[in-house]
Amino acid sequence: MKIKKGDNVIVITGRDKGKKGTVVKALPTINKVVVEGVNMRKKHQKPRKSGEKGSMIETPRPLHVSNVKNTDTASKKKVASKKKAA
Repeated sequence: MKIKKGDNVIVITGRDKGKKGTVVKALPTINKVVVEGVNMRKKHQKPRKSGEKGSMIETPRPLHVSNVKNTDTASKKKVASKKKAA
């Protein structure tokens, strides 16, 4: 897996296509990454104490590595993938 924690990435497929963010967590065993502010899901939370209200919490969910691409922060362009010369 070439993408690591702290890398700036852009989402290339899915409903969040075109969004940019920083990798918060890398999960190499399942080939997924968690990107800040991308692929957010709402989770319902019950009240813990009496008198407290329930709430909805938004949490980022993992994306597959193939759905994101590294970006070059210096030139603000996508990083070209390296191919072998045949």
